[in-house]
Amino acid sequence: MTKSFSRICIIVVLLVAATSGVAHAARLKDIAQVEGVRGNQLFGYGLVVGLNGTGDGNAVDFTNKSISNMLERVGLSVSSDEVKVKNVASVMVTATLPPFARPGLEIDVTLSSLGDARSLQGGTLLLTPLKAPDGNVYAVAQGAVTVGGFSVSSGGDAVVQNHPTVGTIASGAYVERSIPFDLFQSKQVRIVLREPDFTTMTRVVDEINKDLGRPLAVALDAGSVEIPLVDSFALDPIGFVARLEQLDVSQDARARVIVNEKTGTIVMGEHVTVSQVALAHGNLSIAIRSETQVSQPEPLSEEGETAVVTNTDVQVGEDTSGLSLVGGEVTLGELVNALNALGATPRDLISIFTALQRAGALQAELTIM
Repeated sequence: MTKSFSRICIIVVLLVAATSGVAHAARLKDIAQVEGVRGNQLFGYGLVVGLNGTGDGNAVDFTNKSISNMLERVGLSVSSDEVKVKNVASVMVTATLPPFARPGLEIDVTLSSLGDARSLQGGTLLLTPLKAPDGNVYAVAQGAVTVGGFSVSSGGDAVVQNHPTVGTIASGAYVERSIPFDLFQSKQVRIVLREPDFTTMTRVVDEINKDLGRPLAVALDAGSVEIPLVDSFALDPIGFVARLEQLDVSQDARARVIVNEKTGTIVMGEHVTVSQVALAHGNLSIAIRSETQVSQPEPLSEEGETAVVTNTDVQVGEDTSGLSLVGGEVTLGELVNALNALGATPRDLISIFTALQRAGALQAELTIM
């Protein structure tokens, strides 16, 4: 059992012990959102110029054609076959138009190389219109590209840091058009939970009606609640929504175990329990040792050749342990202590939780990423 795993278990146990039996209240704005209030995706095709020989090669025809079309718009007629530059790269420019964005607002943009450019470092994006799926232009982007990495090559050797073919421009686009949207046209407000749950929704309805002093809120399903704009609420709908956002709601969550096999990360919710089962845990160790030896003929020998011989030694061992009783509708802290006593590492726990679920003993939803 590693020290780091022991520390993690201790921290988890302390957190559970400190919070057991306490209802976790969160603001309504932190667990839900008003329906219709969301961002909109924008995209566009552009050219990044000023690269130090790290742009698209001549084999990327659409870059050459784009350069030719761009020069033609500024009064220069150049055939795409005559364009031979490596300081230009074709990119896709993406951005998110925030809700209620008005003309003149600055937003961030992301640039991703389309061709075979090695790096966008030091480049400048030329004026690029950004469109929505409806085909209308809602923003224009231009500016110096920031890349969080680099790519250097010389004499056949290359060094690459991070991802140099993707860059960003902070506040690199100006909003030119707002999306027409009347949030309160229907004379009602619909609030949607980010994670639908019947218990949480019941609590949301109770808190809203309690705050308003009358049963106006009606749950449509496990994920949405509808409140009509009546009387004084219709005169100040913004203030009404702000009032609802500040309500404290105790959010309920299903018992879950999240497992990431790639990193060995395991996250368990506080409601996770295990029925009593007998569990045996053993660690399988494999040791492979390779040793290279050189066999040469005797001195002054007329026959024989030098030979290279590789000797491989494989050892397999398994540390076994007896059956241990685990579970019995225990809390998360007790579960962690029991598995910790078995000497289970995070990666061992992945197999243990999978086996517990198949045995029907894990009283939780197991999600493997």
